[in-house]
Amino acid sequence: MILAIDVGNSNIVLGCIDKENTYFTARLSTDPKKTSDEYALMIRNLFHLHGLDRHGVEGAIISSVVPALSQPLQEAVRLVTGKSSLIVGSGVKTGLNIKMDNPAQVGADLIVDSVAACAKYAKPILIIDMGTATTMCVVDAHGNYLGGLIMPGPIVALNALAARASQLSHVSLEAPPHVIGKNTTDCMKAGAVFGHAAMIDGVIDRVEEELGMPAGTVVATGGLAHIVVPNCRRKIVLDENLMLHGLLILDDKNVPRNQNS
Repeated sequence: MILAIDVGNSNIVLGCIDKENTYFTARLSTDPKKTSDEYALMIRNLFHLHGLDRHGVEGAIISSVVPALSQPLQEAVRLVTGKSSLIVGSGVKTGLNIKMDNPAQVGADLIVDSVAACAKYAKPILIIDMGTATTMCVVDAHGNYLGGLIMPGPIVALNALAARASQLSHVSLEAPPHVIGKNTTDCMKAGAVFGHAAMIDGVIDRVEEELGMPAGTVVATGGLAHIVVPNCRRKIVLDENLMLHGLLILDDKNVPRNQNS
């Protein structure tokens, strides 16, 4: 059993997982101001909440798009479990052939998602991760990471409207009952949810046009995917634990577990 941690711009998703079971998953707010001791308390409390022995953790792996939190979380994991953490980054074996101009610039989260998707689903694959940003990664039939897109996420879009339009206020992200809103709140919700779903459908069409072939398996993950995906017209597989499975695979590729006790 390992502790897998994905640090996003808005949330930290962590879970205890092995090849047979996902023992728990949890979501914490990303806060670079928090200290390693504060995160250690949160992690220890999660083990207690789920009735798991923290000393049963064999190792840990961290994927982060917030560099300032990598070291505090490494220290927090060490305090709670006594184990060191593998950080996803340069030098980590992934098995992906990255066809980008500068492979080192590809976000750790995109790499982890792609590794998991390639292991779980038939290629070619289009991987969508919906969080602060909505990202799309394209992997061809041979397992080559071709590139992708980065778009503002739906909550970022809503917050931008509220911040820049004086008569619009903050609203929650949820699908309203109708596409055509009858009040300002529902109009904003419709634009954020149905508009984002339509954007995803449209971008998939354009990706297929550029590839000259079907995108293959389309997989979505991330904290907002469960809100948007049901409103897409394309067939999209929802896999909310894709990132954790990718971290497990990378840990297995890079850490000889029987030597890491």
